[in-house]
Amino acid sequence: MSDTTAVINLDLAGPTISRHLYGHFAEHLGRCIYGGFWVGEDSPIPNEGGIRLDVVEALRALNIPNLRWPGGCFADEYHWKDGVGPREQRPRMVNTHWGNVEENNHFGTHEFLALCELLGAEPYISGNVGSGTVQEMSEWVEYLTRDGDSPMVRLRKANGREEPWRVKFWGIGNETWGCGGNMRAEYYADLARQYATYCRDHGDNKLYRIASGAADADYKWTETLMQQISCFGCEATPKNFFQALSVHYYTLAGPWEAKGSATDFDTDAYYRTMAAARKIDRILTGHSTVMDVYDPGRTVGLVLDEWGTWWDVEPGTNPGFLFQQNTLRDALVASVHFDIFHKHAARLRMANIAQTVNVLQAMVLTDGDSLVLTPTYHVFEMNKGHQDARSLTVHLRGEDPEPERLSASASVKDGTVLISLSNLDAAERARVTLDLRGGSLGATTARILTADRLQDHNAPGAAETVAPRAFDDLKTTDRGLEVTLPPHSFVTVRAPLA
Repeated sequence: MSDTTAVINLDLAGPTISRHLYGHFAEHLGRCIYGGFWVGEDSPIPNEGGIRLDVVEALRALNIPNLRWPGGCFADEYHWKDGVGPREQRPRMVNTHWGNVEENNHFGTHEFLALCELLGAEPYISGNVGSGTVQEMSEWVEYLTRDGDSPMVRLRKANGREEPWRVKFWGIGNETWGCGGNMRAEYYADLARQYATYCRDHGDNKLYRIASGAADADYKWTETLMQQISCFGCEATPKNFFQALSVHYYTLAGPWEAKGSATDFDTDAYYRTMAAARKIDRILTGHSTVMDVYDPGRTVGLVLDEWGTWWDVEPGTNPGFLFQQNTLRDALVASVHFDIFHKHAARLRMANIAQTVNVLQAMVLTDGDSLVLTPTYHVFEMNKGHQDARSLTVHLRGEDPEPERLSASASVKDGTVLISLSNLDAAERARVTLDLRGGSLGATTARILTADRLQDHNAPGAAETVAPRAFDDLKTTDRGLEVTLPPHSFVTVRAPLA
């Protein structure tokens, strides 16, 4: 059993952990939208206006802060006017990126915003730069957010919506270095300025424009965008064309050509996965460092709007649908990511796991009228107290300067401290002494998420195989608390400041 001390200064709160770091992503891909969020008004599955209510209920329990839509790669072949008006009159298209299946456009702008209202989540719309036009994106913003009278306002009202929506988050394309157009950074940087110019603020709806950023550790892409953030000399005051830029990073245990099974893996593959998950720390540090050169005041945000595990699809499923199971291993990838997100709260403003339902590292899996909560779902639920809390730095001291098999973060909000601890060791327990300084804690409660095997997952008929339960293997010491973590476990400790 390893021994580690975690020093936490309760009186030295750091940057606020934006609730938007717990964001989600829903693309027209596989069964994420159709059969996931959307079943149609004629479905026997309980729904409101065609939106599946058991999925909504499950996600509302996570305090889901935002939802990104319609993609992903799909966004850059999506033309929004095809998805408004009477559903029976909407033109169909082929989803060339994901399975080459026909898209009937029954789930469009109005349906998505109705979903966001049911979820209590802010919409994050990814606009089409790859195959769209500046006018098309400008008119979508007008359609959504303008009041009064204008061509797009009249169209919106004709389609049944009198009042404008409030839509803050707006993506200027997606993966423009790849499926979004295979562009060079310099070319896209000019397009980002152009599109951002015509994505206007209407009334008091102020857009938060997010430029399509880098893949993984492509710091040159980030630098090229940061060089374009201001138009010095063209106005008396420099103008920021976008308020944030994105980055994408997926966790794999092997190469893209052989990502491996979601459920059939050995211990070596597990440790490779954990090492890959931790790389996000270095990647976020690298992009933040580049951004600091051009924006030392950190006014421009960094957005990790695609992250999560990516495995080979489940046998017998459409390879273009990206359906994978979700095990305890995936949950620990999520817990590690959140610890790192909290560390980068000063620059990282949003993160969106890919994807919410039935695709990649999903929160919920549906099959007909059944719904299963995944192990990753439970990490989001156990960690939701970090949303909009002030971060508390955790200093780990053990046999190694930074113990590779322990991950931790902490925060304080409304007088309550939440500490998250992950023991990534596949076989050994970890004893952690919480050295609490600058204050003390009151009555403590704790929960644990673990299972007998790393490969364990939830399924219909076995929905509670990996689920949180009360945890009591902790004791008060003169330094704070001592917590003994079982192998491959995630624990949250909650207590009021005394």
